[in-house]
Amino acid sequence: MENGLPIKLYFWIMRKLKNAELNRLDVDEFKNAKKNPIILVLDNVRSSHNVGSIFRTSDAFRIQEIILCGITATPPHKDIRKTALGATESVQWQYCKNTSDAVDQLKSKGVVVLAIEQAEGSTSLSDFTPKPNTTYALVFGHELKGVSQEIVSAANEVLEIPQEGTKHSLNVSVSVGLVVWELFSSQSKQP
Repeated sequence: MENGLPIKLYFWIMRKLKNAELNRLDVDEFKNAKKNPIILVLDNVRSSHNVGSIFRTSDAFRIQEIILCGITATPPHKDIRKTALGATESVQWQYCKNTSDAVDQLKSKGVVVLAIEQAEGSTSLSDFTPKPNTTYALVFGHELKGVSQEIVSAANEVLEIPQEGTKHSLNVSVSVGLVVWELFSSQSKQP
């Protein structure tokens, strides 16, 4: 017995949904749907698999756009396609050769640029509260080198993901998922 219910009945109540029951948008509906005010900027991310995973996360949270910079691979690419599972067709993206040019363009449009990095004076992600009616560009960096110092210096603010283990970094696609979820959930609670 679990919560006064037979175990079999308890598991029946927690039935896994079938794909057809998820009410997912199709690609055209996604493109026309209102996007969350978050832009992702990938500063020289070297792994195409990570890029594909970031596209999937962007689709899941209806991210406004991804800006792929420097050595970051762009669609169509077989390794991106392998992990994106079609999200390159739904998520808007563009390529910019120089990350600093992308950051300058975003700032000129009033977008608040947040570098996700470990830095002096950074704000812990757990202490950051997004402002209403604000579009944020989140800059994620190279898997080994992180976000370049030039971009850290140009950002409006630096957010740091709190970590307590022996390692000093997370995979970039995991970092994207954590930060996007935090902003998404904070923004959805705003009036």
